Amino acid sequence: MMRLAGLVKPLAGYMVLAILMGLAGHLCAAYITVAGGYAAAQLLNIDTPFTLTILFVSVCAAALLRGVLRYAEQACNHYIAFKLLALIRDKVFRALRKLCPAKLEGKDKGDLISVITSDIELLEVFYAHTISPVVIALLFSSLLSLFVGSFHVVLGEIALAAYVTVGVIIPIVVSKLSGDDGMKFRTKSGQLSGFVLDSLRGLPEIQQYGRGAERLKMMNEQTDALAAEEERMKRTAGRNTAVTNTVILMFDFIMLFTSAFLYQKGQVDFPGVLIPVIALMSSFGPVVALANLGSTLQNTFAAGNRVLDILDETPVTEEIRGQEEIGFSGASVEQVTFSYGNEMILDNISVEIPQGSVVGIVGKSGSGKSTLLKLLMRFWNVQKGNVKISGTDVGKINTENLRDMESFVTQETHLFYDSIRNNLRIAKLDATDEQIQEACRKASVHDFIMSLPQGYDTPVGELGDTLSGGERQRLGLARAFLHDAPFMLLDEPTSNLDSLNEAVILKSLHEERDEKTVVLVSHRQSTMRIADVIYRVGHGRMS
Repeated sequence: MMRLAGLVKPLAGYMVLAILMGLAGHLCAAYITVAGGYAAAQLLNIDTPFTLTILFVSVCAAALLRGVLRYAEQACNHYIAFKLLALIRDKVFRALRKLCPAKLEGKDKGDLISVITSDIELLEVFYAHTISPVVIALLFSSLLSLFVGSFHVVLGEIALAAYVTVGVIIPIVVSKLSGDDGMKFRTKSGQLSGFVLDSLRGLPEIQQYGRGAERLKMMNEQTDALAAEEERMKRTAGRNTAVTNTVILMFDFIMLFTSAFLYQKGQVDFPGVLIPVIALMSSFGPVVALANLGSTLQNTFAAGNRVLDILDETPVTEEIRGQEEIGFSGASVEQVTFSYGNEMILDNISVEIPQGSVVGIVGKSGSGKSTLLKLLMRFWNVQKGNVKISGTDVGKINTENLRDMESFVTQETHLFYDSIRNNLRIAKLDATDEQIQEACRKASVHDFIMSLPQGYDTPVGELGDTLSGGERQRLGLARAFLHDAPFMLLDEPTSNLDSLNEAVILKSLHEERDEKTVVLVSHRQSTMRIADVIYRVGHGRMS
């Protein structure tokens, strides 16, 4: 809670303004009922500090001011909330970018989507309906306790005890009784999101093998489990409300009986009975808001914990800055050993990649070919040995500098839900149409794009499902050509292509060998015909 509250610091001025307006608004609301008590005393011919005219005019002014202040307080709180949610989303995306790809490979993408969307959205409750209400309740309760205590100190102590019980003790007890219900709910919600996303991605396979009913049953089971968790939380909130209202009624009676007893003893006059009772009855609004937080904040803080977990997670490879910029003049892998956990992938391998060469790497699936490319990209750090670019260890090259020198084409090309042009331009934001078309010609995809009704402005379906595997692969290669990096790392770049398109792409790579250095991973013998040297990987060894 303190960490979440600390994020308010840039907007502290707005928060102070919201607190002051909220406090003034609640005082106006309390004044209306207290003024009504004084008016009743006037009608009973009991002397009071105010005339009926003054009371009537001031009540009208307080009612109008209460509305204005309430609106202004909520406007400030929600401005703070939505501004901070935008800042938190930015922080989360920056954290995910640093964690990618190593720390995200095993993550449930649906659960991540749940964190980025619904979990962050839930923090609005904390920023708009928690921080300022807590401070307002504290200040308001203190002032009302002093006001009631001005009639008799015992009455002030009763008011203070009522506020502390409703606003502090009940929320803490409810929070303790709730346990980790909020975290369970948020976790199951994230799991359901992941299951739904996985089902949507695998819908063709589900239909093909007739697993729709089984998948639907599993989804309903998860939904029912989530509903059961929510029902438990709602039940807790209901009990919380019942207990709160009972305690409020109890303190109202205590105030009434105590003030009546003091009246009989001659220690207070009639307004000393009427005004404290009315003031207490009408002043529980701010602390009731705190009482309700005991159950609702469980869900909110669970969401906050999930967000903070991402912000706190350390990346496998830290971003490098502040080093001298270098140019590309070859690469090398020197006696490198690497394992995922206890699984040895590469064992004391060495590869020399001279500038202007095409180096081929072949081997069975799982032999470590793709891992080698990721080490050259510094997605992972080696456990032993050195990976060097231009004679410099990749761990001592500025991350941005390293990415500028390298183009990496993976086996699966991700396409955003956007036009083909914008999907390509991610490789070079300031690329001209001519540069984009030239890159597409090299990747043998220009003619296909021009055959589409909207050409380069054709929208790509979500996850690229409107295109074939070969078309997505060629667009991935076009990105690499457009990025125009001197060092190209190609992981099975022609696995989904026919021989004609493969020949065009290999020709493009061959023609650029004076300007480009290529590491080519492939199962195809035909792809390897342009390689100057071929390394074979097997059982973690290189030959």
